[in-house]
Amino acid sequence: MADAPLADLQVVDLTVARAGPTCVRQLADWGADVVHVSEPVPPGAPARGSASTTGSDFQQLCRNKRSLSLDLKRPEGHEVLMRLVDRADVLVENMRPSVKQRLGFDWDTVHARNPRLVYASLSGFGQDGPYAGRGGLDQIVQGMGGLMSVTGIPGGPPVRAGIPVADLAAGLYLAIGVLVALHDRERTGEGRFVSTSLLEASIAMLDFQAARWTIDGEVPPQEGNHHPTMVPMGCFEASDGYVNIGAPSGRLFARFCEIVGIDLASDARFATIAGRSANREAMNDLIAGRMRTRSTAEWVERLNEAGVPCGPVYRVDEVFADPQVEHLDMVGEVAHAELGPLRILRNAVQMPGAPPTVRTPAPSPGEHTGEVLASLGYADREIDDLRARGVV
Repeated sequence: MADAPLADLQVVDLTVARAGPTCVRQLADWGADVVHVSEPVPPGAPARGSASTTGSDFQQLCRNKRSLSLDLKRPEGHEVLMRLVDRADVLVENMRPSVKQRLGFDWDTVHARNPRLVYASLSGFGQDGPYAGRGGLDQIVQGMGGLMSVTGIPGGPPVRAGIPVADLAAGLYLAIGVLVALHDRERTGEGRFVSTSLLEASIAMLDFQAARWTIDGEVPPQEGNHHPTMVPMGCFEASDGYVNIGAPSGRLFARFCEIVGIDLASDARFATIAGRSANREAMNDLIAGRMRTRSTAEWVERLNEAGVPCGPVYRVDEVFADPQVEHLDMVGEVAHAELGPLRILRNAVQMPGAPPTVRTPAPSPGEHTGEVLASLGYADREIDDLRARGVV
């Protein structure tokens, strides 16, 4: 992997759950040598805090890493970790502040040991403050961060997103922070402490909905499957499914009306953008009646030919059968010793000339313990002794 963009980086991965591993996965995908540290478990027992390590979720989340089993509560285990720290460029963890301080790998301790290391920390609610000691879960933070309040049918209950959006956003934001800190290290020679939380990421994902409150003083309501501010832009029922269309203004609106066969512009209620916004429910009702007269495929073809953005609403299996998705080659194949060939979703970013971002399946807990310890200078007899005493 010497030709991978991040092949020169050594990463210590102390993360569990989803948000932290999502951050580390971005680094591993681009070639960083990631050593994931997990608690030693008896043979055949599941890793603590983890679903089955042969399950699809674990394989998707933890590919391209090496695994070291290590008891961080033991002095010998702490020494192994510090040897990893000595040579590492990045350490990523998502433990509560009190835990990392008690185990002796908090920022001050690690920075004193290796001033060049970038220390990335992810939490539920932040490193300090009244909620710092709470455990954070995606579902909880989707509610507290406001995402659920703007999701769902108007007048209905709040609705969670169908993906763990707070976890994923926090992991992606933290990965950006790590890369920024690594760039900064090139100027200063010193690493930085980088952190985010599920709550911060969830609020950041509100984006323009947050600006409607912070700048305009407006509390955004639920708008269902229609865009909160642009009209017409939303999801409509066709004769055999659903389509999303976007024709909020100008020539797009005129072309949309022509193709759909409904003269909205001559109606004083819909003649201006402001009027369409004020009368969105009445206009959407008129559009809905027309959209039901043709199939999804017909609307997608006719509207796109006219330059009006339009697309179907797919099930997940239909997503991967779409010709454009097949062309994008979104899935990489790896071989797992127990599971055989696995099809794993690749990184969303493409970089021509770089190695593929799906290269190896997720490791079994402790799969690379011996080779990692040997690379840190441990002799075979020392490794055997650590194994015998349950340190690794």
